[in-house]
Amino acid sequence: MRTSAEPQGRYDYPAHWEADVVLRDGGTARIRPITVDDADHLVHFYEQVSDESKYYRFFAPYPRLSAKDVHRFTHHDFVDRVGLAATVGGEFIATVRYDRIGAGGAPASGPADEAEVAFLVQDAHQGRGVASALLEHIAAVARERGIRRFAAEVLPANTKMIKVFTDAGYTQKRSFEDGVVRLELDLEPTDRALAVQYAREQRAEARSVQRLLAPGSVAVIGVGRAPGGVGRSVLANIRDAGYPGRLYAVNKAFPEDLAEADGVAAYRCVRDIDGPVDLAVVAVPAEYVPAVVAECGEHGVQGLVVLSAGYAESGPEGRERQRALVRQARAYGMRIIGPNAFGVINTAPDVRLNASLAPEMPRPGRIGMFAQSGAIGIALLSRLHRRGGGVTGVSGVSTFVSAGNRADVSGNDVLQYWYDDPDTDVVLMYLETIGNPRKFTRLARRTAAAKPLVVVQGTGTAPQGHAVRATRLPHATVSALLRQAGVIRVDTITELVDAGLLLARQPLPAGPRVAILGNSESLGVLTYDRCLAEGLRPARPLDLTTGATPEDFHRALSAALADDTNDSVVVTAIPAIGEASPGDAELAQALGSAAATAPGKPVLVVHVELGGLAEALSAAASTAPQSVERAPGTEGGAQPPRHRAEPSPAAGARAPAAPEGTRLIPAYPAAERAVRALAEAVRYGQWRRDAAEPGRVPEYEDIDEKGAARLIGELLARGEGLTISDAQTCELLAKYGIRVRRALSAPTADAAAEAARTLGYPVALKATAPHLRHRADLGGVRLDLADEEQLRRAYAELSELFGKPEELRPVVQGMAPRGVDTVVRAVIDPAAGAVLSFGLAGAPSQLLGDTAHRLIPVTDRDATSLVRAIRTAPLLFGWRGSTPVDTPALEELLLRVSRLVDDHPEVVAVTLEPVVVAPHGASVLGATLRLAPPPARDDHGPRTMPAY
Repeated sequence: MRTSAEPQGRYDYPAHWEADVVLRDGGTARIRPITVDDADHLVHFYEQVSDESKYYRFFAPYPRLSAKDVHRFTHHDFVDRVGLAATVGGEFIATVRYDRIGAGGAPASGPADEAEVAFLVQDAHQGRGVASALLEHIAAVARERGIRRFAAEVLPANTKMIKVFTDAGYTQKRSFEDGVVRLELDLEPTDRALAVQYAREQRAEARSVQRLLAPGSVAVIGVGRAPGGVGRSVLANIRDAGYPGRLYAVNKAFPEDLAEADGVAAYRCVRDIDGPVDLAVVAVPAEYVPAVVAECGEHGVQGLVVLSAGYAESGPEGRERQRALVRQARAYGMRIIGPNAFGVINTAPDVRLNASLAPEMPRPGRIGMFAQSGAIGIALLSRLHRRGGGVTGVSGVSTFVSAGNRADVSGNDVLQYWYDDPDTDVVLMYLETIGNPRKFTRLARRTAAAKPLVVVQGTGTAPQGHAVRATRLPHATVSALLRQAGVIRVDTITELVDAGLLLARQPLPAGPRVAILGNSESLGVLTYDRCLAEGLRPARPLDLTTGATPEDFHRALSAALADDTNDSVVVTAIPAIGEASPGDAELAQALGSAAATAPGKPVLVVHVELGGLAEALSAAASTAPQSVERAPGTEGGAQPPRHRAEPSPAAGARAPAAPEGTRLIPAYPAAERAVRALAEAVRYGQWRRDAAEPGRVPEYEDIDEKGAARLIGELLARGEGLTISDAQTCELLAKYGIRVRRALSAPTADAAAEAARTLGYPVALKATAPHLRHRADLGGVRLDLADEEQLRRAYAELSELFGKPEELRPVVQGMAPRGVDTVVRAVIDPAAGAVLSFGLAGAPSQLLGDTAHRLIPVTDRDATSLVRAIRTAPLLFGWRGSTPVDTPALEELLLRVSRLVDDHPEVVAVTLEPVVVAPHGASVLGATLRLAPPPARDDHGPRTMPAY
């Protein structure tokens, strides 16, 4: 046993335990190990704690810490005694420690697996979720050090701390003796503990974004003294939008006697403001930002929108400046949107915040929009305006975030906010990069189950300034995983807006059956063809002829919606000629009133430049930002990249926005765009129905999880990371019920003959050299060798063709039943996590990329869909009269591989090739497996913010 007198340093400082966390109220704190250098911090912290809290911690009055106490609480070996502190502004706000104990509660070392744990939280920070975050982190540390149980003694009156333990979700025991509540927590993560952790993460991160989007007061720092410049423009945008909160203009160059700037209270420094500031918009040159951040932190500002450029997008020096910015802001508990950001918008009537470079406030609506690039963001706003969206009003914006370099707040954080935001029905995101695909897919799956999430994803090339985890997965694979999570994945901004307008107010279609009607036979046929191409099931188009009146459209649309064989309706319309031709307003009214009779079915309109119909359908007012090019900031101004909005078209007749709940009919200028949006809605609707009945991960009685863990531990003890031998691979796979058909080495013809006699004829002779392995097309395999004569002849042929046996590495293997050759792979990607892949062996997967993917753990429903997801799947189901193969056996194999990788994070790569799926059973003929030490933390670990 090590004593507290032993010097710290015997064990390396565990830097990977350091983490920034978001607290319940949306602020941030840093969690780190306590060291011998923290004596002064600890004493100062203890002085700020109330006598009541001290009593709850030590069960007796304890006004001050003795020198012995300070030594004990700052000297840790990071194994048997560990202390963590939560800090804000470099000062302790809470501490937690554990001490390993043995039988009877005496101090102990490993292999004892129990520890006493105790917390102390400064009174001013109680209720912020600090103790819950510390419990997550100290539990992860304990598991890493071999501790499996925590014991805690709490006074009955200390209800807050009892609640911290009982709400954590761990399996626990509770007893009461000698006036003390004793709690014992099993630290093995449970589904409930993980659910509690994710729920806390969502609430905290959503709250942190909400503080940025709905502040009670805003200071714009860097407001130039002369008109123009970034800071002064943003100040005007906030003021002109009707922001109801307190607004301040700040510039250190203001004259001391200046009281107002553009009608807004003016100050030389944030510290001079008499009152709280919730949000600071920073528009000063990058070299002045650190001083501004320090002033904001000392004043208690909750969050920053940094418009200033000159950070990671400018090169290595800027990247270091960006890291320092994030570290500095987090030290004060502040979150950052940016740097190099375009800004944020919130159209809620009680907020009306336009803290962005967009000179006009978008019309309020139900669509949340996120973009990393300001230019892309303003293009989205402009296109949404031009398209309009419905019979009685525009589908507008609820909130808009352009995160720039997204050094801190990212799409994941904003997604957490939109998940339960009552003002947002549809989420549109343009993601140039995904910094943490594993977390994004988890959040996307949960969000998509509640509201549509439409994403344009970049091609994988990270813009300057974006910190992105390296991924080995192709762009197409990441896209497939997003679709699996319910994301509506589109390729362009146009498709993003097209889908968003349909989903914003139209119901989801119940299926793929589409009715088509209109006054153009040609346009109807074109729509019909596009429906077929998108996998929909259209009925024959109904031609109303060019003389159709609004009443004809109303009658036909009402009938189509009333028909139970239709799930949706596409209306096509072209200009009519003649004095009796229907007016645009009349036609729009007819379509709207008919659609109202069947609120459960979506209606779309395809129009051909009808002049006024698009405007009548959208009844749009001007909502897009006008062209704007920002010059370099004047005195006190920043120099963000210049953005130019797409010019807005002339507005048509303006009409009031649609009342809440009004059904809007989206209009599209081309059939292919309308049908593509409808097809995405159909697929998403099917995903929602499937997600309502999730599959399960089956249990198999013959799986030996503990035996596999022992074997993996023994193998890893021999090296840091390795591809294990064929025999070891077969042994480990067998622990999970996966049998690899036996193959025997054949270094000589005589050895091959002996191997064949052992296995029994017929056999196969294979060359396993790396350049010939799994390459039957090169002739390195001989099958159905019925006797020794054929075997020796094949051995001689291979040697003559490819070289000496030591170069060929030949093996003999018993013949498997004939079937379809497939490949099963699993890999741990550093960004996406564990991924299971399936395809046919040979050219289909290697040349054509016909491979399907699912995130691990895979459910029975996932396995069924995975087998059917590849384009060549018909070969498994009796294509052109062939015998169908045993796909249930294949699905079971996929589930067993998924279980192996999910149960043992040390298994970082598995390849089963080929897997011959016969009419009865599946045979694994070859397998490779790679092991590596597991990561110290993963997505199931304690909550952390991205490291900087």
